[in-house]
Amino acid sequence: MAIRPRRSVLSMPGSNARALEKARTLDADCLMFDLEDAVAPEQKDMAREQVAAAIKAGGFGRREALVRINPFATGIGGADLAAARGADGLILTKVETASDVGDARGRLAQTSAPPIQLWLMIETPLAVLNIREIAANAGHAQYPVAAFIIGPNDLAKQTRIAMTPDRLPMLAWLSACLLAARAYGVTMIDGVFNDFKGEAAFAADCALGRRLGMDGKHLIHPSQIAPANAAFSPSPDEIEQARKILAAFALPENQGKGVIPVDGRMVELLHSDAAKRTLAIADAIAAQ
Repeated sequence: MAIRPRRSVLSMPGSNARALEKARTLDADCLMFDLEDAVAPEQKDMAREQVAAAIKAGGFGRREALVRINPFATGIGGADLAAARGADGLILTKVETASDVGDARGRLAQTSAPPIQLWLMIETPLAVLNIREIAANAGHAQYPVAAFIIGPNDLAKQTRIAMTPDRLPMLAWLSACLLAARAYGVTMIDGVFNDFKGEAAFAADCALGRRLGMDGKHLIHPSQIAPANAAFSPSPDEIEQARKILAAFALPENQGKGVIPVDGRMVELLHSDAAKRTLAIADAIAAQ
């Protein structure tokens, strides 16, 4: 079971040369070089050049290098594609329909772009309403959809909901996106937490994201990397329990059984599958 950890997705402005250089030393699983919201209009060209140079230079090791581009509807998204050439992933913003993904694939094909994974920002009401169709079209030989990233600030702005610590006003939307992601094999990344100095609040938000089934967290500051990595990694107790379950099913007397007792509770083969995934994630993290 090959799994690539995506616990931490750190965003940094493509216009910040120092941040791009420092990215090679950070413990984030994924690095998002932003050409969109984090870059002022007058700095777009400079940001493209810097991101293109950083991607070409490489040196990111195990980290996935991602480039977030401007929407094609702005008229400048197409110019961003060259900066993303050679990256591990292309992040599409303001995606609302499966056709938007198809249009992006068409643009990539027209520019003879090499195969690259697509990451989609889910940040509008229409995107949430269409998430099933979007996920159903995730598969593609050259440009598959690898992940969804929730955009809570944009969603809150457009729906006028309250941003509460329990995220209750947004819970149904998050769950809808998660179900679509799981149904079609797409990674699900939780949205940003704005108060990067609120350590306890951020830890609680990560814990909530983990309980909601998210695979990782979109980050806005390097200080958030370590707590996000910890929150979205299997705990020692989870690893121990997974090993117990697999060891129990491996016993001769349990061969061929679908349900067995472990530590006073009944577990099924589905728990064995979950245990294998837990250990696969733990092994992948340990190998980094």
